[in-house]
Amino acid sequence: MNPRFDYFVVFAEMRTGSNLLESNINAFDSLHCHGEAFNPHFIGYPNKTDILGITQAMREGDPARLIDTIKAEEGRLGGFRFFHDHDPRALDIALDDPRCAKIILTRNPAESYVSWKIARETGQWKLTNVKRRRDAKATFDAAEFDEHITRQQEFQMLLLNRLQRSGQTAFYIAYEDLHDLEVINGLAKFLGTSEVLEELDSSLKIQNPQALEDKVANFDDMVAALAGLDRFNLTRTPNFEPRRGAAVPSHVAALNAPLCYMPIRSGPEAEIRQWLAALDGTTPEALRTKMNQKLLRQWMRQHPGHRCFTVLRHPIARAHAAFCRRILNRGPECLNEIRRTLRNFHKLPIPGAGPDETYDRRAHHTAFVAFLEFLKANLRGQTSVRVDANWASQVSVLQGMAQFTLPDLILREDEMMLGLGALAKQVGYPGATPVPEVAADEPFALADIYDAQIEALGADIYQRDYIMFGFGPWG
Repeated sequence: MNPRFDYFVVFAEMRTGSNLLESNINAFDSLHCHGEAFNPHFIGYPNKTDILGITQAMREGDPARLIDTIKAEEGRLGGFRFFHDHDPRALDIALDDPRCAKIILTRNPAESYVSWKIARETGQWKLTNVKRRRDAKATFDAAEFDEHITRQQEFQMLLLNRLQRSGQTAFYIAYEDLHDLEVINGLAKFLGTSEVLEELDSSLKIQNPQALEDKVANFDDMVAALAGLDRFNLTRTPNFEPRRGAAVPSHVAALNAPLCYMPIRSGPEAEIRQWLAALDGTTPEALRTKMNQKLLRQWMRQHPGHRCFTVLRHPIARAHAAFCRRILNRGPECLNEIRRTLRNFHKLPIPGAGPDETYDRRAHHTAFVAFLEFLKANLRGQTSVRVDANWASQVSVLQGMAQFTLPDLILREDEMMLGLGALAKQVGYPGATPVPEVAADEPFALADIYDAQIEALGADIYQRDYIMFGFGPWG
């Protein structure tokens, strides 16, 4: 094989054609792609338990061991597919290794978004028999698409920057190239094999060959939502412009008052939305949100003297809120896939169907401490589960906000009653109603279980927040 490379990685995303690319790579006897080897929820494929004898547990404990095993595969150059939310430890290993061949697969993000929406609707993620094809149309959601394209752009920028800094290059391949025999043979040549395919693998079929107009139920809404984007930004490889600041669609602007709330997840979001809506005598649903940078800039121009603000919550209280709302309790706010992984792989001691009559305060204390132990590893890059915005450090969240704009007022939750009242007065709303009482976490409040062990864990996990914002013990 090629002395340049010991293994390869295909950087892609869902619905970009990575399954088809893998099947074509595996058509070469000298190449072997092992699927999503570092997906945090399974290893390789959903129905597999190991890759070359390395189990998910072994991979979780030492991701380098799986890479070394793939490198040592005899007779074939091995590799795997890698998406933006896979184990970041494996990403660092691969990107820093010049003997790892990088393949970057891209697709028009509008096409991949629509394909993803249809697959979610039909439950069909692969097609091998056209007679079994399930038909559905996608419904375009502007905020959802904005998040989709932002994730792709950020990941592509990360890859580009890391490769530039280390003096490496990659083999770029577009979705449309997957049916080009010469391009696939060119990829094989890049990987160092002298094999040549006479024809491409035909086991996988194109699932939705129609034009976008025929695949989107509200196509006119999609056109209108994307009208403000330069069309070249939707197809540029490897990254997309304009760059979007972190979490801009989550910002909440008042209907008339010149105030914009920049939420930090797992904080008092619902209560502040109610307060903001009450300023103009409206409902939280009427507030301006799900804006992109362009729309938020327009709002800023239309509201001279505007003030942007955010509210910090004590790190332990915030972790407890995230645990109760996003992990422990089942419902629309639950991060179901992460919850399943925490229960099944990290052995988080929580009931599968949610808290029941057997789940008492002692069980809640044990479960929350276990969650904090997970956060300790998660925030230090020692797990394959993503660092979700609901429990990322507030320092990092504010740094993300700075990619677009910084809040010019940062309040703490215990002072927001006075602080927001003063802020409203400054912008011409002297009679603002008080912020509603913050809803208690369920099934138990933090005060029911808080002790020195929880405080020590929280202070260790969120040391940066404690230092940068001056937090003391929660109790």
